[in-house]
Amino acid sequence: MTAPPDPYPENPFRINVSESQISQLQQKLALTVLPSELDDAGWAYGSPLPDIQRLVTRWKDGYSWKKYEAELNDELPQFMRDITVDGFGTLAIHYVHKRSQIPNAVPLLFVHGWPGSFIEVRKILPLLIETSAEHPSFHVVALSLPGFGFSDGPTKKGFNVARYAEVANKLMLSLGYQEYVTQGGDWGYYVTRAMAVEHGGKHLKAWHTNYPRSASAIHPLRSPLKYLNHLVKPYTVSEQAALDRTAQFAKNGRGYIEIQCTQPQTLGFGLSDSPVGLLAWIYEKLQTWSDTNTYKWSDDEVLTWVSIYWFSRAGPAASLRIYYEATRSGDRDITTATWEVKVPTGVSFFPKEFHLPPRRFLAFGNLVSVAEHTEEEGGGHFAAYEKPNLLVGDLRKMFGKTGGAFGAVTGKNGYN
Repeated sequence: MTAPPDPYPENPFRINVSESQISQLQQKLALTVLPSELDDAGWAYGSPLPDIQRLVTRWKDGYSWKKYEAELNDELPQFMRDITVDGFGTLAIHYVHKRSQIPNAVPLLFVHGWPGSFIEVRKILPLLIETSAEHPSFHVVALSLPGFGFSDGPTKKGFNVARYAEVANKLMLSLGYQEYVTQGGDWGYYVTRAMAVEHGGKHLKAWHTNYPRSASAIHPLRSPLKYLNHLVKPYTVSEQAALDRTAQFAKNGRGYIEIQCTQPQTLGFGLSDSPVGLLAWIYEKLQTWSDTNTYKWSDDEVLTWVSIYWFSRAGPAASLRIYYEATRSGDRDITTATWEVKVPTGVSFFPKEFHLPPRRFLAFGNLVSVAEHTEEEGGGHFAAYEKPNLLVGDLRKMFGKTGGAFGAVTGKNGYN
């Protein structure tokens, strides 16, 4: 008897960067001209010269992309799917997809940000699909956002956050997940929040973020009651440390945002032509946005992250444009975090995140789960990669039998 056809067939994909691409990279690295540096500059002026010298030497003489390409292919079941986007034609979307052995596992979409990629799901994937009587299990999907990794990039202007959300929702529906939950940080926060606004209740049933945001929390005109709260209620030691870190980032860390929101193409020439320029640009963020007290990046980890951008289908410049489009789209202003979300929401605070509002100022309408991790536990902007056990633990609590989002997806509670 012939088995019935799969109603949601998938097109398997394996990363296979050509030898000519690798050879071109090696040629460019061999011709590298590095800038001078002031004495005792450290991190004050950006990526330190000694660090970049070391990484370039490793990239040129010791690092093997093919080794890590094979590891990614072996660990992550990858696929391609054509997704039609309103007004933008059809894009080939790269994604990771692995189902739990539990049929009624919770379908979960993981969405990365910049300068991340699908690789951020690498450490949490095996934890999320684990089966246990003690915690829920998940079917996991992690896409490469359009213009990132091995997905096509849009070729028309105006591809804003709503369009990224459209792609992600259509991908989940095309896989047969009519109801699902999401997790994301950085741009993954904005994309999944947009999904919760547009598709919340019908398709997206709950969402979680490790990128807490506040809606003009302490602005005296926009939020006078919260501003009064800010003036009269003392902050805890951890809250004050988070506010200080947020203020420091606003003062010294926003240069990349201003460039990528205003002249992404100009920057794109440098990042697309110079692998060392791309390396220095991304390396700075990996180091300064992470909790390097509790997580130490290996050189090969850094080079693999950067190589994914260098070998990406649309090229390194494509990933920058989300900043420009998101802030000039004419849609809702996503940067104010004022979109109303009614589905169950979970938030994780990691101490070295660069934007950490006090919990009292969180701008979420249906907050059912809050996890605040200590300095000793650690964790920064790339929580899924730095602290996978902590992040997955937060998701298990939120969607577990005593969690605020238990049973959010109809008939899919994650347990046998």
